[in-house]
Amino acid sequence: MRATKWSSSSPNTFTKFCVRRFQESAKTAQSYIWSHSGQFSIDQSLFRRYGVHVHVPAGAIPKDGPSAGVTMTTALASLYSGKPARSDTAMTGEVTLTGLVLPIGGIKEKVLAARRIGIKRVIMPRANQKDLSDLPEEVRKEMEFVFADRVDDVLKAILPGFALVPARAA
Repeated sequence: MRATKWSSSSPNTFTKFCVRRFQESAKTAQSYIWSHSGQFSIDQSLFRRYGVHVHVPAGAIPKDGPSAGVTMTTALASLYSGKPARSDTAMTGEVTLTGLVLPIGGIKEKVLAARRIGIKRVIMPRANQKDLSDLPEEVRKEMEFVFADRVDDVLKAILPGFALVPARAA
């Protein structure tokens, strides 16, 4: 998944395979990043000055749209913060507007797919930790799993140097 920004007042663009279910994840991710920009040390003026283009590769599966929530959120946090995401990590999980990372299906298939392409580190919802028992023991031993309850957990694990500024009390 890729995201880029351009100087424009044009609406955001979602291309290729970014059907309705992926667009929902992208819009949720963007709303979350926008509403927490102060905590993420992201300049809010970027949201007004730039449009965003999110591209989902053709190999994506439409029913997996919600599972791409953490990936979309990471792509946008990386884009707006200027901090590149680690390239050695796969991730999956649905994201809510409040920043919760919700469990998803297909953990075994997703982990095995990551392993097939040489990725040995996977970020996933903590609630999916129980699904690791479905994996062969040798896969569980050679892979590193990072479990997340909130978007903050994901961003700390995937964006080196990403600092979270504590929210101010109201």
